[in-house]
Amino acid sequence: MSKLTREEGQQLVKLARSTIGYRLGLMSDVEEVEKKEGLASEQASFVTLKKHGALRGCIGSLVPTGTVVKSVKQNAIKAAFHDSRFQPLTKEEFEDIHIDISVLTRPEPLEYNDGDDLIAKLRPGIDGVTIRLGMAGATFLPQVWKQLPDPEQFLGHLCRKAGLSQTAWKDEHPDVEVYQVQSFEEDQ
Repeated sequence: MSKLTREEGQQLVKLARSTIGYRLGLMSDVEEVEKKEGLASEQASFVTLKKHGALRGCIGSLVPTGTVVKSVKQNAIKAAFHDSRFQPLTKEEFEDIHIDISVLTRPEPLEYNDGDDLIAKLRPGIDGVTIRLGMAGATFLPQVWKQLPDPEQFLGHLCRKAGLSQTAWKDEHPDVEVYQVQSFEEDQ
């Protein structure tokens, strides 16, 4: 993954806001992002929206499907208007949302022997984690460690998010991948 500068990250955050604002009819144009080398890289992203500190939408992709600029624009629209957990964002809410962009490294398989080995190999606060078992799968960004710092609790919630039993991570040996992110958020 090519490291983005803080300036490039802030450009992506502004791009996400202007993309949502344009879709809502509140802005006349989408923020133009300078064609910097880092922003032309093919990287996956997640766009997280919060309203007064509470999650309001979060959508992303684990693998790149184009440039990071394209990824952020697509995921901003999806997070604002197509996250099935929430009603579409309204014009009235636009000023109340806070935007966080996560740019991901490519996920790597994490080999482990059993539940204890899995916990020993995870790096809380550093690794984003994806689990898959059959058709079920889910991911948590590394930022989720702040709310769920205990690895067993983290993995249990991740399994439930995937529609699995809370102990599937140790009882059923799901496929696990890890990735890291660069996170950029709007200035407060």
